[in-house]
Amino acid sequence: MASQGKVAVVTGGGSGIGRASALALQADGWHVVIAGRRKEELDKTVAMAKAGGGKMLAVHADVGKPEDVKVLFAETKKAFGRLDFLFNNAGFGAPAVPMEDLTYQQWQSVVDANLTGSFLCAQEAIKIMKSQTPKGGRIINNGSISAHTPRPNSAPYTATKHAITGLTKCIALDGRKHDIACGQLDIGNADTALGGRMKAGVMQAHGVVAPEPVMDVEHCGSAIRYMASLPLDTNVLFMQIKATKMPFEGRG
Repeated sequence: MASQGKVAVVTGGGSGIGRASALALQADGWHVVIAGRRKEELDKTVAMAKAGGGKMLAVHADVGKPEDVKVLFAETKKAFGRLDFLFNNAGFGAPAVPMEDLTYQQWQSVVDANLTGSFLCAQEAIKIMKSQTPKGGRIINNGSISAHTPRPNSAPYTATKHAITGLTKCIALDGRKHDIACGQLDIGNADTALGGRMKAGVMQAHGVVAPEPVMDVEHCGSAIRYMASLPLDTNVLFMQIKATKMPFEGRG
């Protein structure tokens, strides 16, 4: 395997897109460190690892807490000696209520997880990637379709995901001189515990609740595997992957 021995960190690795991505990388021979707030779910991901693939390590961490992030990357370096890939995937949204009804704490918790967490993880990854031999690596941020257009009553999530686009561009630009590539995967409705609620019906822009198509989450893992497989002189800056009939293009 071309990726044999390479090291990846996947945040939010205990479920959904993070789990699918971690397992796709591990099956390709990557050593994968998964991070998340639910240790039991991380352990389930580790138990799903493919025989003959890379090693997997679970680290209990909240990416919104700087001290947890430092421990995560210290544990990664201690276990594997280097870092080749980071998938900033961890994140969540606030309750779907009018923005004037959100509490400051609800807003701040989404900003901490989605935006600050991605920034903190990128900082620690860059420190390792620029100083290792051979130097360099790749960072992928989970942008979401919400990095392009909002759903009703989604101000915290949409604002942070738009901000992720700016963070992606900054990492890509500032990382060049260190052979650090950065891209963004904007994921539509995936059939996960979180995204699967789309099948039951979600509020549309015109005020009607309607079900939306979803895609198999394994396709998200395949997209991450492809982006991660590229040599560092080649980069997918932005990729969108969505259920074909999910309302996005045009007006629904």
